Amino acid sequence: MYKVIGGDSKEYGPVSADELRSWIAQGRLNAQSWVRPEGATNWQPLAAFPEFADVLRAREQPALPTGTGLPAPPGNLAAWQAGILARHAELRIGYCLSSSWKLLVANFGLIAGTTAMYWLIQTICQRLPVLGMIYWIFDAVFYGGLCIVYLKRIRGQSAVFADMFSGFGGSFVHLLLAGVVSLLISLVATFCCLILPGLYLIVAWSLAVPLVADKRLEFWSAMEFSRKIVTRVWFEMAAVLLIPFLPLLLLMGFFYSKMISAIWPAMMQIANGGNPDVSQLTQLILHTAAIALPYWLGAKFLLLVILPFAIGAKMFAYEDLFGSRSAPIS
Repeated sequence: MYKVIGGDSKEYGPVSADELRSWIAQGRLNAQSWVRPEGATNWQPLAAFPEFADVLRAREQPALPTGTGLPAPPGNLAAWQAGILARHAELRIGYCLSSSWKLLVANFGLIAGTTAMYWLIQTICQRLPVLGMIYWIFDAVFYGGLCIVYLKRIRGQSAVFADMFSGFGGSFVHLLLAGVVSLLISLVATFCCLILPGLYLIVAWSLAVPLVADKRLEFWSAMEFSRKIVTRVWFEMAAVLLIPFLPLLLLMGFFYSKMISAIWPAMMQIANGGNPDVSQLTQLILHTAAIALPYWLGAKFLLLVILPFAIGAKMFAYEDLFGSRSAPIS
């Protein structure tokens, strides 16, 4: 026997498996409808129950025209959100990290290629002042498309290189706003309210862009829904976001200590010598650049290596919190 959340967001049941199959065949339920076996505590989408796979396949219809590169959104957003809120929030750090590695190994060409393209566009634009500001506004649009590539492969669906540009489709405006608004508010909170409020919001809103790209929520609803769910597992989510970047953080820490120890004597000499001349300042700047350049290049290369693993871990965290928790990765 099962209980189900209907299209009107009300709970029905208990009903038998045959009755559920009948409702699916009639179109009253779909793969995203939330179901709970009698005696269980967690709500799950119908797609997570293999006993209904045959009738779901028979009813399956493409939600969007072929070529959009976008997965189908929940048939009833209100019911889907109610089901997510009703179930126990669980985020498995080790599972997210290990599954991300398996995903990368199994799909290296596609995952590494699309992520390298994202990294390349970001790196080039950041070196050009005006273009860098424009790209900063559009970054979430590119990132949303990249999330779609990862999520499709996590779910065992086919994905192509062009999917990384799917953010420029119907969710373009909300992806842009989700990225810009969440970052601006987080920065304001960080600088005006010390570090902790901004850090909380950065982690709490970290899944807002995937929610817009995957479920087509409008930007503020995605930010709030991400905050509500991630807050329940905030420390686990922070660990998933931080652990992949530990090598980069160690490199940057070593770089800053090396640079300070190398240029500090010259800085003190200039400061104690009164008004420095142009040649002294020029020499200090060139010396600093000579030290910084190899570390900067190393950091950018290391970021390129880390990004596929880091984004994969984040997308598995997204599936852990908002998906069926039974996604294939091959």
